[in-house]
Amino acid sequence: MDSLRTITLITIMMLPLLAGCYNTTPTRDAAYAPIRPVMPPPAPKGNGAIYQAGYEQAWFEDIRARRVGDLLTVNLVESTQANKSATTTTAKTTSNSITNPTLFGQSMQFNVPGFVPVPNNKDVGLGFSLDSSHDFSGDGSATQSNALNGKITVSVIEVLPNNNLYVRGEKRIGINQGTEYVRLSGIVRPRDISPDNNVDSTRIADPTITYVGEGALADANSMGWLARFFNSVLSPF
Repeated sequence: MDSLRTITLITIMMLPLLAGCYNTTPTRDAAYAPIRPVMPPPAPKGNGAIYQAGYEQAWFEDIRARRVGDLLTVNLVESTQANKSATTTTAKTTSNSITNPTLFGQSMQFNVPGFVPVPNNKDVGLGFSLDSSHDFSGDGSATQSNALNGKITVSVIEVLPNNNLYVRGEKRIGINQGTEYVRLSGIVRPRDISPDNNVDSTRIADPTITYVGEGALADANSMGWLARFFNSVLSPF
């Protein structure tokens, strides 16, 4: 009876955790939150004018982003490919020998107590010979290829003193049994922005581009903690 109560209590405690593991509601990352544009100062009262200063809207104004809070569309055209190979071969051979010295025309030989002499040679000499050989051969190669295509609209967070724009944004896509996140931040040069307010991701300086997912599908493609331990440098096997 006590065992049944314990199992029931553990199951009730784990239900919120299981529900949280498969929550498909996208969550916001505060580090990529947009910034609100600066509000214009309030118009003076009773000036008798039809148009109030600070509230005008230019009809032929350039639509390219240039102020804090403006939006900019980034074309994700990332493509990288790397190849690396290495081959190492080493060899070392060592040979040392010293002949038994002679004294007055006779080889120097003596008896060592407890030493078993070589057959047909009852005495021990001072000559020796040593040979060693070491060989090593190693070969390795690696190939990596990545591609990311799409679009994401970000907002201008800061206008730097040289008029470059620091942009940042996040796209959250809720899909069945999972959520996909695309996050981007970096510095854009105004002259790289096209007339239709687009810029390629390859034109962004110091970029941080993240494409991650969470949910049931991401969990199924993740390695468990025990498997990660056996694949880490901490595993003795």
